[in-house]
Amino acid sequence: MIATVTLNPSLDYLIQMKEFRRGTVNRSESEQIFPGGKGINVGLMLHRLGLDVCCLGFAAGFTGDEIVRRIESEGCRTNFILLSDGLSRINLKLKAKEESEINGGGPVVKEEEAQLLFSQLEALKSGDVVVFAGSVPNSLPQNVYELWIEKLSDKRLRIVVDTTGDSLMRVLPFHPFLVKPNHYELGELFHQTLHSTEEIVEAARKVQQLGAQNVLVSCAGEGAVLLDETGALSIAKPPAGKLVNSVGAGDSMVAGFLAEFQKSGRYDYALKFGIAAGSATAFSEWLGSKEQVLTLYQQL
Repeated sequence: MIATVTLNPSLDYLIQMKEFRRGTVNRSESEQIFPGGKGINVGLMLHRLGLDVCCLGFAAGFTGDEIVRRIESEGCRTNFILLSDGLSRINLKLKAKEESEINGGGPVVKEEEAQLLFSQLEALKSGDVVVFAGSVPNSLPQNVYELWIEKLSDKRLRIVVDTTGDSLMRVLPFHPFLVKPNHYELGELFHQTLHSTEEIVEAARKVQQLGAQNVLVSCAGEGAVLLDETGALSIAKPPAGKLVNSVGAGDSMVAGFLAEFQKSGRYDYALKFGIAAGSATAFSEWLGSKEQVLTLYQQL
């Protein structure tokens, strides 16, 4: 079983217009609402690819109810902790000549509510996969991933972490199965800008030396780089297609990678399947479909 953890989920409100003008009334051309959050995106794509997955996290108020409803309407299982106060956030994604975003802060998570979520993780069995993805809300300790992963270290879970900065660096000593920074986030870990594939590979090796078993680096339109636990390096380019939506593409890559690795146990296949899943989402208005993923995988 695979569990995904989203500590600060959202409703993503996507607005499309030709031009946004500051200081006046603007009219949208189209509007869409999706459940948002990196762990949710990973979970929904895994479900679309046919895997047994459950989305965990926190939900509050009517927005939290709607997040859960929309995930379950996809047929995906959830087991969110319902918070006593506040509202789950709404994130505004504005697409005009330029893309702009306004992300909400989210509700306050109390200590006892955080413990309820951790108890769900403690109930997982050896061999299960846990995906920690996304930012940590301000009301939780910023090292909460580190604290939880350390406490879970004797359960022999496969831990996947998709976060940034100190939150990522802190978990590396606990040897997560997979980490997936993009090339910008990878550079930020070492206070540098990565320009070439050679520089990306060098930085990925540093992350592996710090403890990660497998390092998957998404490189936007250039594909991805994988440094696996055997020390082997794999580089794959994306298939051709028109970029429609970049939100959730990296999360879909994680889902595709895990889905194929669970099936074949081969890292080279998993990398290509991950790129196919990420590209399917990038070429779609929301998350890509299983049929799209399989078609793109065949092209690779």
